[in-house]
Amino acid sequence: MSAPATPQLEQLSRQEKRREARRVVVSSYLGSTIEFYDFLLYATAAALVFPHVFFTGLDPLAATIASYGTFAAGYVARPLGGVVFGHFGDRLGRKKMLVLSMLVMGLASAFIGLVPPESAIGSWGAIILVTLRFLQGIAIGGEWGGAALMALEHAEPSRRGYAASFVNAGAPSGAALGTFVMGIFASLPEEQFLSWGWRVPFLFSFALLVVGLVIRARISESPIFRAAVEAADQQETRPKLPLWSILRRPKNVVLVMLGGAAGFALQVFMASFAVTYAVENGAERQPVLYAFATASLLSVGVVVLMGKVSDRVGRRPLMLIGMVLFMALLQPVFAWFASASIPLIFLAFLVGLVCHSMIYGPLAAFISEQFGTTARYTGASVGYQMATLLGAGFTPTIVAGLYGAEGQIGRVVLYLGVLALVSGTAILLTRESKDIDLTTYEH
Repeated sequence: MSAPATPQLEQLSRQEKRREARRVVVSSYLGSTIEFYDFLLYATAAALVFPHVFFTGLDPLAATIASYGTFAAGYVARPLGGVVFGHFGDRLGRKKMLVLSMLVMGLASAFIGLVPPESAIGSWGAIILVTLRFLQGIAIGGEWGGAALMALEHAEPSRRGYAASFVNAGAPSGAALGTFVMGIFASLPEEQFLSWGWRVPFLFSFALLVVGLVIRARISESPIFRAAVEAADQQETRPKLPLWSILRRPKNVVLVMLGGAAGFALQVFMASFAVTYAVENGAERQPVLYAFATASLLSVGVVVLMGKVSDRVGRRPLMLIGMVLFMALLQPVFAWFASASIPLIFLAFLVGLVCHSMIYGPLAAFISEQFGTTARYTGASVGYQMATLLGAGFTPTIVAGLYGAEGQIGRVVLYLGVLALVSGTAILLTRESKDIDLTTYEH
């Protein structure tokens, strides 16, 4: 059943609608970049800093695994954030939840930079760290769904993949920004870096928070959401509990969760384990960070390009090609990381992130288009965040454990390959969504 256009939409010319859509896309991209700067900065710190600051009483391997465990707390919280923000986003609107999610993220990230080390407050440092990481997860759980839907629902039907891809482009942009900033302070002497240098990038989050809130305050509510709510309220068909309307038909949530898992595993593998692995094999820390950051920046354009291409060929074909390439190139990529050659390490990051971009570019549209409008924020958020939990939340810990003290890289390759196979199978079982009519609030 199609929802009628709202009076506000009818009064806008085609050019004005396009101008508003562009403004929403830009604001969603910038807001997403800021939030992912905060969230993914933690991955670099978990690999390079936290084992030496908050887990000094453990041996190096145990400290690394414990540090990655605190990293996982954010991913455990993401589905909860998706449920909470999704519910109110489907009931009250997308814009309000985006402002709130950014506020929570910015404050939690800034406070991470103030947590005293284990030498000052013992295990309380790790406990506070986990709590703040959990709040980060709640915030990012609500951020992605709202930003993706704002871009998607403002866009013309033939440009939805392109518009939504800018939200996902915020992840590598944020990762690059965070890595560049952390890399600057990583050039300090080791003692100064571990004492105070690593804290500055987190404290910088407060300034980004102010910028982000100004950006978010200027965007308009989703027109498709307003129209769908008006139609559903008139017919008394609007769900009071959007989560229930999703869970009573769980197939879509399960498939998008499994389908997105490998992409997130690859993303977090690059940001955490691969950095540590390259350094352990003889490369210097700062050039490795810059290699990753530069490759991340280059991949931003590929993410957007793949979103645009998916508007023509479909979401599924590109994502499946990315999975196949990911599996085929795992062995050479690991050899390049172990080479201690910065050009080869950069190539490894670039190849891995291009494969990731082929999955990640169409992903926002792919997930969001699987759900009806009045429960889309909830469905897309839960599906996406469960995919991050499955694919990224425990991957650093699992990979570190599989690698072990003996350096068993074959086990790591097998784990990532199996995860890619599972995701590829799930994508094959979903429907192609690029031509779905989003103004139909039930589909």
